[in-house]
Amino acid sequence: MNKMKRMEFWKAVGLRKQTGLRKRTGLLKQIGLLKQTELLKQTGLLKQFAIAAILLLTAPFAATTSRAQQLPVEVEGMEPSRLVTRATMYGVGYANVMDNYLSPQSYHGIDLRVARESMRMMRWAGGRLSLQSLFLANVAYVSNPSEKSRMVTAHANWNYGLHYHLPLTSNFKLLVGGVGDLNGGMVYHMRNGNNPAQARLYASVDASVMAIWNLHIKQVPLTLRYQANLPVMGLMFSPHYGQSYYDIFVQGNSSGVVQFTSLHNYPSLRQMLSADVTLRSVHLRLAYLWDAQQAKVNGIRWHSYSHAFLVGVAKDFYLIKKDRKKK
Repeated sequence: MNKMKRMEFWKAVGLRKQTGLRKRTGLLKQIGLLKQTELLKQTGLLKQFAIAAILLLTAPFAATTSRAQQLPVEVEGMEPSRLVTRATMYGVGYANVMDNYLSPQSYHGIDLRVARESMRMMRWAGGRLSLQSLFLANVAYVSNPSEKSRMVTAHANWNYGLHYHLPLTSNFKLLVGGVGDLNGGMVYHMRNGNNPAQARLYASVDASVMAIWNLHIKQVPLTLRYQANLPVMGLMFSPHYGQSYYDIFVQGNSSGVVQFTSLHNYPSLRQMLSADVTLRSVHLRLAYLWDAQQAKVNGIRWHSYSHAFLVGVAKDFYLIKKDRKKK
């Protein structure tokens, strides 16, 4: 009897141990499941964070690809005519200046320039017309070959006109049109006593041509553009050779100081070659400008030749309509 009781006692103890072990095993399983759940949650958060980081890093490239193509953006609710591209550039170059009203010699020196351009598509002609506004300003400090005499020139130019787009391929197109060309400035001779300065004031209508080529170099969007403006006809203010400004504005001898200009007396040409490089979210613009202005009016011959390299940034804007409805 005692032996049987002991056996039953040890069986009961064994059952209790098994029950406790099972409970501990179930508890460990629950803890393991909780840990796996937390790990899965953390892994999901890490995946979401990684996806968000990839999207943030690749978004500028996706956004700038359409910018480099310089084509009207077809987005629902957006009008291509309200998308504006503006660029501001600063540069330095070489200037060659001559004005026989002040000196028969050519003066050479440094040329500092600033350029600001704005371009947008128009609704006219089936959306193939673009409007361009280009402002150029420069200051040059030049000297004669002996470097004993110096001149300072300042000039501002504003072009405003339309171009018609002629797509030749999917990534190359020609633009032809015309622009209004307004010019104003002065040349100051630092040694002359009489007539030390000469004013520059003229306007013309220019024939303009442009070529735009979109390409990629090692997956980097690049846009090359060439533009040339040729003055066709206009008006120019110029005193007669040897005539003083006192004689014009005080004595009133202003006959013939405004002359008609064309290719025969104002053969000039302005050319610009630019490259837009997209680096992440920055649209870098590099440009080379060759500006050859020259004229022979009222016996006065002058020229201003300039080679300049410019660097700047281009940005895109969307013009928002103002709600003019009365409340």
